[in-house]
Amino acid sequence: MKIDTKDFLVKPGEKVKLKDWPTRVKTMCCSKEEYKQVLEKHVSDLSSLQELLYGSNKYALLLVFQGIDAAGKDGAIKHVMSGVNPEGCEVASFKQPSAEELEHDFLWRAEQKLPGRGRIGIFNRSYYEEVLVVRVHPEILAGEGVADTPKNRKDVWKQRYRSILDMEKHLDRNGTRIVKFFLHLSKEEQRKRFLARIDEPEKNWKFSMADIHERKYWKDYGTAFEECLQATSTRHAPWYAVPADDKENARLIVSQIVLDTLGELKMSYPKTTPKRRQELLAIRKELAG
Repeated sequence: MKIDTKDFLVKPGEKVKLKDWPTRVKTMCCSKEEYKQVLEKHVSDLSSLQELLYGSNKYALLLVFQGIDAAGKDGAIKHVMSGVNPEGCEVASFKQPSAEELEHDFLWRAEQKLPGRGRIGIFNRSYYEEVLVVRVHPEILAGEGVADTPKNRKDVWKQRYRSILDMEKHLDRNGTRIVKFFLHLSKEEQRKRFLARIDEPEKNWKFSMADIHERKYWKDYGTAFEECLQATSTRHAPWYAVPADDKENARLIVSQIVLDTLGELKMSYPKTTPKRRQELLAIRKELAG
């Protein structure tokens, strides 16, 4: 089963209106069993490609996950990356900046977590929070102590978009491939998931009063995401708007995009030199006794 993901790609320069992007699409699998089989195949293929990525040691892969609260970021990461060798993959979550982080530019803390060659880095939220949460709550800017902040707020976001684009282009030139996922959740589905977190004791820990507080800013977040996606989706660091109301569909779409991205890289295992081959044969002869 090959999922065509081009319908979810935010094309560079495309004007984004989230109301035109679906939060739910037709179920991709006929049954729960088929879904499990397809996801298992994706996970297995991803494991093989991750090993090749590590062995070739030419590229790094950075996966960025953004979305409103309860969009399914944790679940997507958990299920899609379940077969990846932990030694070759690292997940970083970005929450409220620490005092040390606030002493640096807004990209600094993310730069500390970038994956090295041969590795996969996953950002659960990311430097994009600085043009999303900070935009919805501009009072946060005052606490960041930024010098020469433009008086016009719109200029702040334009400058930050520029900084992000420059960084992503630099990373791409140096072998880090970037794929960004916006998990597009409807307000009604978020309500249902919040209720489940309250009604099911084993999910109580997931619920925070801050989630309800942020829900009041739904329209503001929508505007922030729209402008962010259209300003920062590029050929070398594309955004995908993934319908997130159906978690299973979302995981299949995400896993297919990751597979496609890795599959497009020119990777191969290092070839053994004649000298190295002779060394190995000598060692083999010694081991054989």
